[in-house]
Amino acid sequence: MDNRPIGIFDSGIGGLTSIPPLMRMLPNERIIFFGDTARTPYGSKSPETIKQFTSQVGDFLVKKDVKMLMIACNTISATSLDMLKERYPDIPVIGVISPTARVVANKCNGMDRIGILATKATIKSGMYEKKIKEKNYQLKNIFPIACPALVPLIEEGIIDHEIMDLTIKYYLDEFMKENEIDNLVLGCTHYPLIKENLERLYPNVSIISSSREVAVAAMMELEDRDMLAEKHDGENYFYASDLSDNFVTMIEKILGTDKETLNIQFRNLDI
Repeated sequence: MDNRPIGIFDSGIGGLTSIPPLMRMLPNERIIFFGDTARTPYGSKSPETIKQFTSQVGDFLVKKDVKMLMIACNTISATSLDMLKERYPDIPVIGVISPTARVVANKCNGMDRIGILATKATIKSGMYEKKIKEKNYQLKNIFPIACPALVPLIEEGIIDHEIMDLTIKYYLDEFMKENEIDNLVLGCTHYPLIKENLERLYPNVSIISSSREVAVAAMMELEDRDMLAEKHDGENYFYASDLSDNFVTMIEKILGTDKETLNIQFRNLDI
């Protein structure tokens, strides 16, 4: 047993979507979340810059004595996971891509046509295609697409709006039709926040969310290592490098609670 908190981080608010499934599965666990909202999005930045930012956030969480780092960000998982594992050898580091790829490999067959919706950095890395094919060599029809405008809109809370629908259609209408996509992987933890938009616009497509799968992977890793918390001993903390009103609003929306019950704090990370 290990009652230390789980450290979770993302380039912005997207990683918050992994917290509700984690809390449902592991109600005794405490969480320290960090969203690098001042420097989001990571997906359009160079791998070197992403690694630099990621190391700063990781160091902050490790100094808080977390028992695990759960990387609730596909861009960081695609570019920096191995670096993080080498940097913090004494605690487990869980990325989001491999667990999601495992679900795709188990769910789909050789006839399925799989779309990967992600940031530029994740798509450029080719990690989804690599991991999916490693786990199921029969899956040949994999089609990636980068949608760089989606994360900034989500970060601004522009979700239930015509602008979001038009942006989704701009990226995906032709892509979905030309490639006859029947399974769509949300390869960014921001994208579950627009899942309802996607289901409404493309009702015949099966959607696989990476946010839930990284939470499942974290639970399995803690169980295997006998590191589950015995009881919920303490409070959850939510840090942001830019504590905007929108960050607070999105926490309230995603977690279904009000800010008075949450420990939300600003933390500047100097470059």
